[in-house]
Amino acid sequence: MQLTRTDVVDAAVALLDEYGLADLSMRRLATSLGVAPGALYWHVANKQALLGAVADRILLRAAATDLPAEDEWDARLLAVADALRDALLSHRDGAEVVAASLAARQVSVPIRDRLAEPVRAAGLAEDEADPAALAVLHFVLGATTDEQSRMQLDSLGALPDDEGPVALGTDAAAGFALGLTLFVDGIRHRVRTLER
Repeated sequence: MQLTRTDVVDAAVALLDEYGLADLSMRRLATSLGVAPGALYWHVANKQALLGAVADRILLRAAATDLPAEDEWDARLLAVADALRDALLSHRDGAEVVAASLAARQVSVPIRDRLAEPVRAAGLAEDEADPAALAVLHFVLGATTDEQSRMQLDSLGALPDDEGPVALGTDAAAGFALGLTLFVDGIRHRVRTLER
């Protein structure tokens, strides 16, 4: 059977879910596929390109989400952000992989554009819509990275008892929803300010 790029990405996602990002190496991936490490480079240029392909796989789930009616920009923004969070949480270290791949410009799924569309529909000018969408994206990535880190620490029994920082005891989903609400409220306020 000939190895394909899809086979490589599928195996990388499986290893990510099983071992986490720190233990996802090209050597481990090659071993899991029963090939020499050099065989992987026919399909991905390097590990960063591999992680970009994994990030694209994660982001495709978020990008495929159905959105509410066009006249509800706020509901669309919340739906995209929620779908992104769900997609990131569906894979161990998913937020870290996507954040690193976005920083390295290795992602081809236009997730920022998907967030920017409802922001534009709210009435923000083009020169503010893209930075606003990027701020929402960074919020989703940061909040989800924190949530995944706490879940992993909890699974290892490494979280402090109740006397730890308040942030460790907060409900991640509720905090995430509140953060998104603050973004929506801020966008509404900015649009009203610009209309005056």
